[in-house]
Amino acid sequence: MSVYPSPLLMQRADPYLLKKDGKYYFTATVPDYDCIELRAAQHIRDLPDAPARILWKKHPLGGMACHIWAPELHYIMGQWVIYFAAGHKPGKWNIRPYTLICKGNDPMKDEWEEGGMLQAAAGDQYPFTDFSLDMTVFEHRGRWYAVWAQKFGTVGAKPPISCLCMAELETPTRLKSPHVVISKPDYDWERRGGFWVNEGPAVLKHGGKIYLTFSASATGACYCMGMLRADEDADLLDPASWKKDREPVFKTDADRRIFGPGHNCFLEGEEGEILTALHFRDYEKIEGDPLNDHNRHAHVMPVQFDEEGAPLFRFPEDALYTVPVRNTGRK
Repeated sequence: MSVYPSPLLMQRADPYLLKKDGKYYFTATVPDYDCIELRAAQHIRDLPDAPARILWKKHPLGGMACHIWAPELHYIMGQWVIYFAAGHKPGKWNIRPYTLICKGNDPMKDEWEEGGMLQAAAGDQYPFTDFSLDMTVFEHRGRWYAVWAQKFGTVGAKPPISCLCMAELETPTRLKSPHVVISKPDYDWERRGGFWVNEGPAVLKHGGKIYLTFSASATGACYCMGMLRADEDADLLDPASWKKDREPVFKTDADRRIFGPGHNCFLEGEEGEILTALHFRDYEKIEGDPLNDHNRHAHVMPVQFDEEGAPLFRFPEDALYTVPVRNTGRK
């Protein structure tokens, strides 16, 4: 089995890796939260040295002016689309999901244009009216679905509550169906660090099931990954179809210098294996605001499966920290 550099890229949180037509594309949150970049290479191991193309830069004021977070590259309904979160200036926490649309067939060469903010389905007044981010999309049996994190009715609430929402898509930028809430931070491990959080959804179809991983709690060492599962024949827009694992599926392991793992995605590896890309730090203590600590590095690891076909997240000992870690901005 192929072994990939660990970390794959330094200071790239919320990594998203996509394989298409034999090429690997990589995007992630950049440390200055000010732009969206994209890399491409024939091999995953070559991505760290691949030149990053800046596709778009934040606006000086208004919407999309700060907190440019968690871009994801998708080929959906015949076109390249990037989903990302952005804040407003003034009002940096007025974060919403936005899109970029590629005007051609080559995302590394062709022009990109703004596709606007995600739009709710007609008659559904709630999506994207409060703090909303981490949009992902997936196709199942000819239908496209969107999953994202959103807070509801939390103005003045302490702590705020972030849930996972889902809807069918009509176009890459508009929902077709009313949203449903498929997960709330129910358990203690989803409520640590002063925040009740479900965010960063990622979807894997395997063995007749649909698995949806997500990240929980605050973004320090308590950050961890949970998982929902549904039968592939179920109504995916029925919240009762989704069952949440009682315990996190991947969490901090101090002995292995894995702190706060989360915000993953799934992809096919170079030998047909299933991989996940995710971020974590190699230390626990954070000085000051975690948002100013940019040492969440992107890693790639193979996904294992249990006897029922459910994914397992166990970083192989010989594949972890094969590259010297460079942390910056620490006291």
